[in-house]
Amino acid sequence: MSDDVEAELRSQLTEAFEGADYPVSNQMDLVPALPNGPGTRFEAGDASFTAMEMAAKLGSHQEFPYDDVETLVDDVMEGLKAEGLV
Repeated sequence: MSDDVEAELRSQLTEAFEGADYPVSNQMDLVPALPNGPGTRFEAGDASFTAMEMAAKLGSHQEFPYDDVETLVDDVMEGLKAEGLV
């Protein structure tokens, strides 16, 4: 994955999740912050997935609760890499 793709995804994820009411204790706590709910799509380079697709594949990579968007996005990015989504 190129640095540009990673930076773009990180930016999109941060923007989407920064409006959540932290701390968040599970994935459902994030849904109200998403502009299109679970159907919110994240795209950069060849990577493209919805929030619902991402949640289904990354559950084992997340360690709730999260107190801030930065820590959440760090874990999401690590999970995306580990699952081969980016």
